[in-house]
Amino acid sequence: QFVESGGGLVQPGGSLRVTCVASGFRLESLVIGWFRQAPGREREAVACIANINGGSAYYDDSVKGRFTISKDNAKNTMYLQMDSLKSEDTARYYCAKVGHLGYDGGVWNVCEPSPSASWSEGIQVTVSS
Repeated sequence: QFVESGGGLVQPGGSLRVTCVASGFRLESLVIGWFRQAPGREREAVACIANINGGSAYYDDSVKGRFTISKDNAKNTMYLQMDSLKSEDTARYYCAKVGHLGYDGGVWNVCEPSPSASWSEGIQVTVSS
């Protein structure tokens, strides 16, 4: 089970860090990621840790250079640091197990949740002035 926290309302250009705490299993043995869903849109991958050591990651083009995913195995926690936030980042954010990662041309270019992913409530991030 995942529990997300740290969301809220932030002005455009601001920063926010959302946190995902895992219970019942160890994050260090999983490939996991952040996903988001805005009203009227399908859920999409935002950032995914590409290996269990956390040494590389997938980022959606829309967040590259602004968001940073990380995890602390000792705390069984994953983070998403979001900087230079834009109104289009407004969405509900979820953490989940990754089912598929694609690699091409030296970069991770695809991240999909596991078909067996158990979705928690997520956390709302609203970017607005």
